[in-house]
Amino acid sequence: MPTEAAVLSPARAGGSRLLAAGALCSGVLVFSLQDVILKYMSGSYPVTEAVAMRSFTAVPLLFLFVHFRAARGLGSLVSRRLGSHALRSVIMMCAYTTYYLALPAMPLAEVVTLFFTGPLFITALSYPMLRERVAPKQWLAVVVGFVGVVVTYRPGLGLFDWASLLPVCAALCYALSQTMARQLGGSESAPVMAFYQNLVYLLGALALGAVFGSGGFVREGMHPSLVFLMRPWSFAHPADLLLLAACGPIAAAGSVLLSHAYRIAPTHFVAPFEYTGLIYAACWGFFGFGEIPDHFMLLGAALIVGAGLYMLGMGRKGAA
Repeated sequence: MPTEAAVLSPARAGGSRLLAAGALCSGVLVFSLQDVILKYMSGSYPVTEAVAMRSFTAVPLLFLFVHFRAARGLGSLVSRRLGSHALRSVIMMCAYTTYYLALPAMPLAEVVTLFFTGPLFITALSYPMLRERVAPKQWLAVVVGFVGVVVTYRPGLGLFDWASLLPVCAALCYALSQTMARQLGGSESAPVMAFYQNLVYLLGALALGAVFGSGGFVREGMHPSLVFLMRPWSFAHPADLLLLAACGPIAAAGSVLLSHAYRIAPTHFVAPFEYTGLIYAACWGFFGFGEIPDHFMLLGAALIVGAGLYMLGMGRKGAA
C-alpha cells in the first residue's frame, strides 16, 4: 500500500533528481512487498493477525525513530492533540484494513489502481476541510478519474464484486487522514504521527482479533474478504509469523526511501514516480499469482493515472 511520505518532508533545493527518482522507485518497490506478503498469506491468516504482527515490529522502530529524530525526543509524544491523533489513526487503520481485505478477492494490480484514487479524494476534500481553492480544471480531472473507477468496475458485464469498493473506501479514508495530517502538521511532527498511527493499528488489530480471532463467525461459502477478516488466529508456523512481522521493517525502509526522495527533489518531479506502483503490482500479480489485467482495468488505470498526473501538473503551475 502506498505510504504518506509525500507529506512528511519539504523538498530541498539542489538535490539530485536522479537519486530522488531512484529512491522513490525503490521505496515504492519495497512497499509493494507488503502487498505480496499479505495477498500470499490471506488464504491462511486473518487480516487482524497480519496487521498486529506488522505493527508489533513497527512500533518499537518508530519509538526509536522519535527518540533520535524528533525535536524534543520522546517528549514529543506528550501531545495536547491526542484526540486528533487517535481519530486520524483510526481512519488510517480503516484505510489499511479495507485495502488489505480486497487482496484475497481481487487482482493485485486492480486493487492498487483503485487505491490511486486517493489524490482525487484529497483534491475533493481540500476545499471543505482546508479551504484551499480548487480550480474548475482540477474538478474536471477528479471527474475523469472517477470515470476511470467506473470503467474498472467493468460496466455492463455483470461482474461487479462488492469487494471492489474496498480499495476505493481505503483511498477515501487515506485522503481524509492525509488532509487531517495537513491540519496537524503545524504542531505535530511526522514521526510522532506515525508512532501514534501504528500504535492504534496494533491496539485496533488486537481488539478486532478478540472479537473475530476464534473463527466462530466463519461460514462455508463466505466471501473471501470476510473470511480474511474472521479467520481464526494461528501460531502454528513461526516462519509465516516472521514473514508477517517483516512487514514492519519493510514499511520503515520504504518510508525512509520515500521521505528521502521528497526531501532532495521537488515534489512535482518526484510524485509521478509513485505510479510505478502500478507496474510493480502488475508484475507481482502476473508472476506471483497468474493475474492478467484485462482491457477494462488498463483503460480505467489510464484514466485514473492521467487525472492524477494532470493535477500534479496543475499543482506545479500553481507553485510557480
